[in-house]
Amino acid sequence: MKALILAAGYGTRLASVIKDTPKPLIPVNSKPLIDHILLMLKGLPNLTEVVVVTNNKFHRNFEEWAIGHKNIKIRVVNDGTNTPEERLGSVGDINYVWQKELALDDWLVIGGDNLFDQNLKDFMNFALKMETATTIGVFDIHDKQAATKFGVIAVDQNHKVISFEEKPSAPKSSLITMCLYYFPQMTLAYLNEYLSESKALDAAGSYIKWLSEKKNVYGFQFSGKWYDIGSLESLYEAQEHFK
Repeated sequence: MKALILAAGYGTRLASVIKDTPKPLIPVNSKPLIDHILLMLKGLPNLTEVVVVTNNKFHRNFEEWAIGHKNIKIRVVNDGTNTPEERLGSVGDINYVWQKELALDDWLVIGGDNLFDQNLKDFMNFALKMETATTIGVFDIHDKQAATKFGVIAVDQNHKVISFEEKPSAPKSSLITMCLYYFPQMTLAYLNEYLSESKALDAAGSYIKWLSEKKNVYGFQFSGKWYDIGSLESLYEAQEHFK
């Protein structure tokens, strides 16, 4: 299995604070946000490589960061974009990386601006039981108003996703999707099928919605703390409370 960390954003909403620092390299509790993700990944069995996809603007930043991590194999991939207007979007970056791979693998995909404290082994143990299906991380934020900024889902008693709404104005619940996905090798071909039907490359939620309607998708609910570092407020909250 390989892990893919999505780190090709430009942090426009945090530009006044982070300036020329990519969002995943912002310090949280004395170390870069992406190091918290890496710490979770290091304990996973069968993980052969961590791939970080970024853009041309921040490629060198991540190359320098990777040098400091010798005890895990890290490869930094440059998607070639230089501005927010050129960005490929999360689905576009996933496709960019997968198209360059010479061999098929199972993939664990994580947003580089996600921060959580529940062990990833729990997620993987659940996901591996769903051998032929995609598994996503979900989290109850207990706030329907806040849920309007995310993908809102419903699952049945077997944890299968039965509905998905991207940023609904009136959410039916506060159960939302995290940017955390496990794609078994046999599901990788679905992305080409999706791309032949849709041009929506920006939000991974669009792809997950499509998958949940045409294939099988299961949701594993995380507990503990979770932050999506998309605003100054969420950044400051994470820096203050995440330990």
